[in-house]
Amino acid sequence: MKVLLIKDVKSLGKRGEVKEVKDGYGKNFLIAKGFAKHATTEILEQHRADEAQKAADEAAEIASLNEMAKKLDKLEIIITKKVGQNGSLFGAITKDEVAQALLDQHNIEIDKKHITDKVAIKTVGEHELDLKLGHAIHAKLHVDVQGE
Repeated sequence: MKVLLIKDVKSLGKRGEVKEVKDGYGKNFLIAKGFAKHATTEILEQHRADEAQKAADEAAEIASLNEMAKKLDKLEIIITKKVGQNGSLFGAITKDEVAQALLDQHNIEIDKKHITDKVAIKTVGEHELDLKLGHAIHAKLHVDVQGE
């Protein structure tokens, strides 16, 4: 009996593979537990169509993220914060503040989880933040911190 694996099965194969198995193992374990489907021509065609659609969706998402990365590389946001007597900021610039400033100034919504700042911004001046957009696509965002 031929089965199409829906999930990874240890010692048998990975999701999406078609395997030849014994009838009892296929019906009573793999299909019954939801690890596989009987590999009929309709099921295989549907699986190929689903995989093609998934690949097309992923390609469109990658193209959209690349476009956003190019746009973000050219942008600069300005954040104004109170400054103490010694010239340092009262507190650090948070990811929330950066995301909100990007939304307010350029109407681009980005999740604060995508902002990866290794060093907190605690000084006035220009800084560069790295944004992880997904699918190994990164963008640089220029932040100008000004004191009040």
